[in-house]
Amino acid sequence: MDHEGSMPAGDVTRLLEAAEAGDRDALERLVPLVYEDLRRVAHRQLDREGGGHTLQTTALIHEAYLKLAAGGSVSATSRAHFLAIAARAMRQVLVDYARRRKAAQRGGGVISVTLGDEPQPADASAEDLLALDDALEQLEPRQRQVIECRFFGGMEEHDIAAVLGVSERTVRRDWVKARAWLYKSLYLDKNL
Repeated sequence: MDHEGSMPAGDVTRLLEAAEAGDRDALERLVPLVYEDLRRVAHRQLDREGGGHTLQTTALIHEAYLKLAAGGSVSATSRAHFLAIAARAMRQVLVDYARRRKAAQRGGGVISVTLGDEPQPADASAEDLLALDDALEQLEPRQRQVIECRFFGGMEEHDIAAVLGVSERTVRRDWVKARAWLYKSLYLDKNL
């Protein structure tokens, strides 16, 4: 089945309205309509994590779907808005996954054995993702949403502006401020 273009855009909107009203079946019917977009978002997020990640694109989509479905109603007004919400759910899945990996590295009841019995380097990407998540939580809410939509969701400025109900200029301003603050928080403060 061709996911893109197989249903009119109005069907996506109607399903989003039904999902917001609490119709759990609507979310299930919506996912196939936006699946290729979800794959793109998931693939982008996994690429940012670097190699060696055990989660696959499909697994990340399914975990994010379960997170969205467990939350009850989905409050999205458009395809772009739904993708922004899904991107945030995927980021949360990756952060939870990184926390579990980090806990396992600290002992967590799991013994790691390699074929050569040589020490393995710590997984820096898990620590980086957790540091990024902590830093994102300290941003102003709209700036955090801009970062999530653009960096994690791969959305364009005009789509982000529509989702957030602000101008493209505001999105650009929030993007610049948030990036500068994240850079200072993640890199400059650590090296001082």
